[in-house]
Formats: sequence, structure tokens, C-alpha cells
Amino acid sequence: MKGLRTSQTSRALRVRPDSGFTLVELLVVIIVLGLLAAIAIPVFLSQREKAQDAAATADVALLGKELVTWFVDHEEAPALTQDSSRGYLFGTQKIAAGSEHVVLHASTTITSRNDWCVAVVNDLGGASADGLRYSAEEGFSEGLC
Repeated sequence: MKGLRTSQTSRALRVRPDSGFTLVELLVVIIVLGLLAAIAIPVFLSQREKAQDAAATADVALLGKELVTWFVDHEEAPALTQDSSRGYLFGTQKIAAGSEHVVLHASTTITSRNDWCVAVVNDLGGASADGLRYSAEEGFSEGLC
């Protein structure tokens, strides 16, 4: 019996189960992860750009609608400014909070009920990096006033 146990023990020592991955398996996993990253990163970056454009679009549309509402109750044109917290003001009255990275452009002009144009720029956006405007004549469009 002793001889049988010794041979079983030596066989168990020689036949060990695999205890990890081979180098080839690890390389395949790394290559697959690299390919997935190469596909996912550009998609993610384009989605961020679209989100910045959407923020600028929302801000300029809000400003246009606020101007139309202003002219329902007032005859004189308001002085539109943006404060340090990105909020939009008509004179000293805060009308809305602005989106992060969206800046009121200097080409904004408000002269009367039928002659006004507001423009915003978002440097992190795609189309909004060149400016978005909302005017009494055209409504919403790309570009500056």
C-alpha cells in the first residue's frame, strides 16, 4: 500500500491544473480592449460636443423668448448682459441662469421690438463654437449677429 500511495502522490505532483492565463490569451484580451476603446472614445467625444451645442441652443432660444416676452410689457429695449455666474440680466433684473461655457457674444444688439438679435458662443461645442443667434427677423440660426 505504501508504494501505491507514493505513486499517486508523485502523479498528483506532476499533473498540476493550470493556474492562470497564457501570454497569448492576455495579449488577445488587451487587443480586444484596445479596439473597443478606439471605437468608444470618438463616440464619447462627439456626444460631449453635441451636449455643448444643445446647451448653447437652449440658452439662445431662452434669450429670444425672454425678449419677446419683455416687449409684450415694455416699449423700450432692455440692456442684456451676463453676470459673473453666467446668469443673463435685463438691466439689473436676472432673467435666467446660463449654461456652463456659454457666453453672450458682443455682437448682440437690441434696438426695438422688431430689430434685435442675441448671439451666444460655446468654445467647447461644434456649431456653437462659431456662434448661434436668435433674431426678430430670422428666429434661430447659426452664426453671429
